[in-house]
Amino acid sequence: MKTIKSVNDFVIKFANVNGTGSASANNLFAKALFRMGLPVSPKNIFPSNIQGLPTWYEVRVSEKGYLGRRGGVDIMLSVNPQSMPKDIQEVESGGYFIYDNTKPLDLRLIRNDVNIIGLPLTRICNNEYSDPRQRQLFKNVIYVGALAALLDIDFAVLTRLVGDQFKGKEKLVAPNIHALELGHQYARENIECPLGIRVEKRDLVGDCILIDGNSAIGLGAIYGGATMAAWYPITPSTSVVEAFEKYAKRMRIDPGTGRKNYAIVQAEDELAAIGMVIGASWNGARSFTATSGPGISLMSEFLGLAYFAEIPTVLIDVQRAGPSTGMPTRTQQSDVLSAAYASHGDTKQVLLFPSTPREAFDMTADSFDLAERLQTPIIILTDLDMGMNDNMSEPLHWDDDRTYDRGKVLSAEDLDNMEDFGRYKDVDGDAICYRTYPGTHPTKGAFFTRGTSRDEYAVYTESGEIYEANMHRLMAKWETAKTWVPGPVMNPADRPTDYGVIFYGTSESSSLEALDYLAEEGVYIDAMRVRSFPFNQDVEAFIDQHERTFVIEQNRDAQLRTLLMAEFEFGPDKLKSVLCFDGTPISARNIRKQILQQIPGTNITPLRRETGKLESGEAS
Repeated sequence: MKTIKSVNDFVIKFANVNGTGSASANNLFAKALFRMGLPVSPKNIFPSNIQGLPTWYEVRVSEKGYLGRRGGVDIMLSVNPQSMPKDIQEVESGGYFIYDNTKPLDLRLIRNDVNIIGLPLTRICNNEYSDPRQRQLFKNVIYVGALAALLDIDFAVLTRLVGDQFKGKEKLVAPNIHALELGHQYARENIECPLGIRVEKRDLVGDCILIDGNSAIGLGAIYGGATMAAWYPITPSTSVVEAFEKYAKRMRIDPGTGRKNYAIVQAEDELAAIGMVIGASWNGARSFTATSGPGISLMSEFLGLAYFAEIPTVLIDVQRAGPSTGMPTRTQQSDVLSAAYASHGDTKQVLLFPSTPREAFDMTADSFDLAERLQTPIIILTDLDMGMNDNMSEPLHWDDDRTYDRGKVLSAEDLDNMEDFGRYKDVDGDAICYRTYPGTHPTKGAFFTRGTSRDEYAVYTESGEIYEANMHRLMAKWETAKTWVPGPVMNPADRPTDYGVIFYGTSESSSLEALDYLAEEGVYIDAMRVRSFPFNQDVEAFIDQHERTFVIEQNRDAQLRTLLMAEFEFGPDKLKSVLCFDGTPISARNIRKQILQQIPGTNITPLRRETGKLESGEAS
């Protein structure tokens, strides 16, 4: 049997039972590799119940720095009998299936093209521990110790990590290190170590950090000047506000009085939450809410109010699989259209698409400036993959000399010096009007705002002519927004090509890896990552200059493709879809396969692993 051999280039997947404490042990494994200087991309795939169902944790290790899903599994560590039949089928030919062999493996599961390794985890725990909970928890730590021997992980890195993890709880350090030693010793004494797949120390991560996207967003809101958050808990966005609260407790406290300079309100529902945010923003506070797809549906009416009344509003949408409840703990990019046209009537909402935690931090901070400059909602679309998983990211950076841009806000003195003020009058020709905060002037109610049809002075009217003029101005403001939102990022191919590809958000890493695979096969494709809606003319020009452009996205209905066709009126032959909507992040192999299927004259051959080198693989 041919065995996979590679150094610092593999995918390992842990199959556990939800609620058994496996996530912290698996995270310990991923962080150990990161501390050895290796780029890693861990992904926690968990059910929406509290405990008892299968859960998986996949770690991508790539010396080349690929951080998206590759597809396929080289090492499967399965300690869940319920999922074992499925788990062993995922293993690449020549890969490794590691299981708890306290009980014999069902002979019907055995594959002759896979290396099967048994670790008597339950037996070791039963011999070592009498407490049932300890047996359950330390089983996970024991297999991490065994993996350290099997993959040649620096054991000292693991022990230092345990010390860091239980800082302040020193009595837990020694028992966890002992559990690591139990697994490490058993593997070294009973299994040939290391395996054909192993790791070596490198210095490939530089000053990068591991951080989940929701924490980066919460911190971005702090640095962006937010002092108020209102939200209704919903997976996978709840930890955005939890992170904001954690940082606010440290950074929103008056040093002289100890007074809290922030407010966090858990509303009765999503509609109330966005209403509170709009009210706070209208009063001059920088405020935001966070939700997911179902919340976007409920917030749509108030988003229309903020759009039409022109009130700055910041909304974080951490997307998950829908519709309805869907799969609340699975990832998708399925809210693009509902967010872009949120609310009834003619509305267009500004969207931002970060692809990394660093970009999520930056875009969140920038969104408050952008919302106040444009006087409109700004919706940041991330997803569960980035939001709830640790991601390798550039360090977060902030310029302490930066000042906030509050947009066109008038003071009492400004109002006294003005003969004629209209809240909805376009004075500067950029379609953005001047506003004031409530209470700015003792007699002039210049802060008055309307969600109904009105004239330039915020006076109610049902005049069709005046309504039309106002709607034309809002579209002119949309054109102004194109010059302020983040533009696309280009990745041209090494040689001229008739093909292009567009992607956004967390599809970036897998997309770029897939393009590398294709280039090795002689298929060259220019790439563009869109970072915002509205799209600027660079996006239109990119599509126009290619015979065919593939749009990579993680939803069933090709929502970004639909948006591009609606905005630029390209036909369906010009834009082709590459889709994934099974609730897991799209893989590089999947992208490669779908693109080749749509290019005439190309052959889709399985890419194979050679000794010590990953050439790629079939779509999973």
